Amino acid sequence: MTLEVAVKRVYEAPAKTDGQRVLVDRLWPRGVSKKDAELTLWLKEIAPSDELRQWFGHDPERWAEFQKRYRAELDANSEALAQLRGVMRDGKVTLLYGAHDEAHNNAVALAAYLRAHS
Repeated sequence: MTLEVAVKRVYEAPAKTDGQRVLVDRLWPRGVSKKDAELTLWLKEIAPSDELRQWFGHDPERWAEFQKRYRAELDANSEALAQLRGVMRDGKVTLLYGAHDEAHNNAVALAAYLRAHS
C-alpha cells in the first residue's frame, strides 16, 4: 500500500484532490466554520499534548526537539494512530492544521512520522 498523505492549512479552500480531510489540531481553528472545513474527521486526540504545544510555541529553534517529543507521544498513542490509519486505508489523506508556520507544525511532524512508520 502506497501511503498518500498531504499537509495543508485548514484555511486553504478544500479541493477534490485532498481525499480524506483530517484536522489534527487539539483546538478548533479560529474563523473556520465546520461546514467550510469539509472534514472527514477531527482527530484532536492525535495532536501534541497541551504541555508540548505550549512549550514548542512554534519556535523553529525548538523544532528538532519538538519532533522528538511528539514522536514519543505518538508512540504511546496507538488508539488515535489506529483511527487515523483506518481513514488512510480509504485512500489519500490530507492532514489539516491551523498554524501560520507551514514548515514547523504538528501536521508536518505527523506526516513525517506516518511516512517513517508505514
